[in-house]
This record gives sequence, C-alpha cells and structure tokens, in this order.
Amino acid sequence: MGKSTSLAKTAYYLKTKGNLKVMLAGCDNFRSGAIEQLATHAACLNVPLYEKGYKDDPAIIAKEALLDAKNKHYDVVLIDTAGRMQGNERLMRQLAKLVHVNSPDVVLFVGEALVGNDAIDQLTKFNQSLIDFAVNVQDPRTIDGIILTKFDTVDEKVGTAINMVHSTGKPIVFVGVG
Repeated sequence: MGKSTSLAKTAYYLKTKGNLKVMLAGCDNFRSGAIEQLATHAACLNVPLYEKGYKDDPAIIAKEALLDAKNKHYDVVLIDTAGRMQGNERLMRQLAKLVHVNSPDVVLFVGEALVGNDAIDQLTKFNQSLIDFAVNVQDPRTIDGIILTKFDTVDEKVGTAINMVHSTGKPIVFVGVG
C-alpha cells in the first residue's frame, strides 16, 4: 500500500517545509524487510530511526521511541506500523493498543487510491476496528486524516477520495504520486 514510503515522504515534507526535527520509529515487526526499508529511507533523509528489530511489542517500541525523541528534543516522531487487514482481529487489537498506550497527536489511515470503492470499505472498517478494540472504551481514538497513495493511477475512481472524506468527516492530508 505504500505506508513506509508515505511515511518517508511525510518526513521529508516536515523536515524541509516545516523545518522540524523528525525521527522515524520502526514498529512494523510483522512484515519481513520492513525495518530495513525504513532504515534505507531514514538514511536517505538523514533522520534517525528508532527500532528494535522484529521482536517486542510495537506499542512498547513506540513508547520508547517517543521517550527517546523527547529526550533528544525532536519535534515529530513518525511511527511506521504493520499494515492491517481490517478483518485481522489480532493485528487490529495490537494497533488499538499502540494508539491507547501512546496517545499520538495524529492517527492517519494510509490507503491506495486506485482500489476505488474498496478503499471506502477498508477505511470505515479500519476506523470501526479502532473503536471496537479500543482499550479505553469511554473515549476510543479514531483516525484524524487520510493519506492516499498511488493517486496518479486512479483515473475514473477519483470520486472515491471525495466519498472517503464524506463517509468519515476526516480530511485527506496528503496524496502520494509516482
């Protein structure tokens, strides 16, 4: 879907346009090669990467990364998580825990623009899973915005982007192309 690449593009944007001190956190210990991919992006961007390899709880890794960044006076920590199939309860519970334990300022859904109406289904189920598996059921955290990847390939499916915003009330914050 392009989550790690979108994270790197966001880091570049924040570093160059926002003049912010950015750190990446590798919390995708599910997908083989994820940490190495993120390390390559970090090296190209000349930003630090906090990672623990393919072990430990992603929520704890994120918590440690946030503490490390705070101690080193970073402005932004971008946390790369494993892709989540909205039907995979174990992974969705893990993500809901990560969100609850770390209280991020922003939670973004990253999805492919080219899948058309399937993207709306993915987004709404993803958001509902965050609610269903929330640790704090009194005030569950949902997404704050959307990043659409591969936007240059959508052709007639461009209306899906509008429907995604309409169905969630959340903005598209970035679109990825090329």
